[in-house]
Amino acid sequence: MRFALALLAAVAAAQTTGRSVKPFLEAPVQNPEVTEYQVRQFIVKRVPRLTAPAAGAAWHKEASRLRQRAFDEVFFHGWPQDWINAPHGFEDRGVIPAGQGYRLRKFRYPVVPGFWTTALLYEPLNQQGKTAAILNLNGHEPEGKSTEYIQKRCINQARQGYYALNLEWIGMGELATKENLHWYSSHVDLAGLSGSGLFYTAMRKGLDFLAAHPGVDPARIGVTGLSGGGWQTAVLSGFDPRVAAAIPNAGYLSGLNYGGREGIGDNEQSSTDLLSVLDYTHITAMRAPRPTLLIYNAEDNCCFRAPRIRPFLFDPVVRFFDLFDARGNFAWYENRDPGDHNYQLDNRMQSYRFFAKHLRMPPVEQESPADADIKTAAELNVGLPEGQLTMFDVGRRHALTIRRPAPSLERLKQVLRFEPVSVQAAYPMTNSNSRGLETAGWRFDLSNGLSASAVVLRPLAAPTDAPVTILLHDAGRAAAFDAVSARVNRGEVVAALDVLFTGNADSAPHPYPVHDRMLACIGQRSLGLRAAQVSAVADWLTARPVRLETWGPRSQALGLVTAALAPRRFNGVDMRDGWKSLSKIYEDRLEYQRYPELFCMDFYKEFDLDSLAALR
Repeated sequence: MRFALALLAAVAAAQTTGRSVKPFLEAPVQNPEVTEYQVRQFIVKRVPRLTAPAAGAAWHKEASRLRQRAFDEVFFHGWPQDWINAPHGFEDRGVIPAGQGYRLRKFRYPVVPGFWTTALLYEPLNQQGKTAAILNLNGHEPEGKSTEYIQKRCINQARQGYYALNLEWIGMGELATKENLHWYSSHVDLAGLSGSGLFYTAMRKGLDFLAAHPGVDPARIGVTGLSGGGWQTAVLSGFDPRVAAAIPNAGYLSGLNYGGREGIGDNEQSSTDLLSVLDYTHITAMRAPRPTLLIYNAEDNCCFRAPRIRPFLFDPVVRFFDLFDARGNFAWYENRDPGDHNYQLDNRMQSYRFFAKHLRMPPVEQESPADADIKTAAELNVGLPEGQLTMFDVGRRHALTIRRPAPSLERLKQVLRFEPVSVQAAYPMTNSNSRGLETAGWRFDLSNGLSASAVVLRPLAAPTDAPVTILLHDAGRAAAFDAVSARVNRGEVVAALDVLFTGNADSAPHPYPVHDRMLACIGQRSLGLRAAQVSAVADWLTARPVRLETWGPRSQALGLVTAALAPRRFNGVDMRDGWKSLSKIYEDRLEYQRYPELFCMDFYKEFDLDSLAALR
């Protein structure tokens, strides 16, 4: 259906003010819960499904293929080979006075050139020959490696005869600075490098160190961690066959859980393009037949409650262990004491027993008291090199080296994963007709299952060939009242459009753009999705070329991209309050949360605002 532009009455041209049109623009057209549901369904439909082969050998072959794709397309996308192949680089920084039964040694090592992290090694005393080791990976604990439960777990592992290595996590502990917070990995993505690769490399190098340690049996290495440490455990132990036993605790879920109320986590957990290659269910199945215990908590007060996770993550993977007659190697534990987001005594005892059994170590009946041995963050401080970079610095430094190729329309489509859509149905949700002005608020259901909304304003005296303007505003159409009034007073038809995650077409509020991240995770790009929406609404409005007017840098980029992708569809882009270059993101250290769709993998590496304009 096409919005009628026919002349209805020969009356004087409408004269409006921003104040008079503002109520029409503010009228609700799209319910945010509708957008929320549509986006979640859009995402879940694109999550890869896990299918069990007939034999274990076939699964190993498929797992190897998926693993290589994940490295090439996700974690090491855009990375130079010398970064990928660099040795672990651990530097021994000396011994810290420790308690009975273990020695405590501090280390630091480079993740990539200029960006370092730190580690603590809890060494068993009087160990004869090689023994087992456990890599302990941390989550979002601000205190990092000095967190009490982490220290207790590592101390007990060392007293039980393990080498226990604890890695500081990016953004926590000694790395706790603003520009190491996890959404700053998007600044690395923007420059054409995978930000998630920093997280993967940091934990992989810890495994490299343990596997090469003269006191460690490389065939008996375990990995465990809570929350973000659970995510790290799942990913590293799924992809790296050197991990003999793994215990992720409340750290991850299947992408299929996103169809309900779950979120998948921070930037690294929703890595760009990860779910276009494989789901976390596949990563869990890659553990088969190696011993794996999934711990989840009954009433987790953070995320990933046990009853909501098991049907999508544990139950489908059981049959993969059956392929190897190793059903006993795959276990589930639901913690009820205390049942919240924890790695307290009950969960620690589960881990001690599991590791002892599967890493061939003496059985553990109780935890050794360690309260007297807990140290402060200052006591455990290792120290970072002078000139230490942040994640932001890694992205900015690489961005400064970019030499862009000539802009290409085909490459723009590839970078934005652009796919055209059409308006399948348009629903008039509001309307008015007075003082020479007709308005209608429309919700557009699009062919890909998503939607947009617009208020279309037309002077009753406008001729059939009146110019048509689509107006885009960073703050949503309700903020564009003066601009809308100015165009209407010129006799134009104006469609004040809210595309996905903008204004009235936004989803339910979140403190973090989780849906934008998940779209990137499944291989989509929200900037490309929005451009397709603008073109579809233009097609619905009229067959004639349409003028675009943008307000703000987000809308500016969207307008330039849309016009470049369909140059005959649009007869101009009038940009207000925009930027000269996307380099402003780095120059002004702008945060991902404010401009999420602009942090598109490879976007700045291949294009800038002037080169987009040149494509028209």
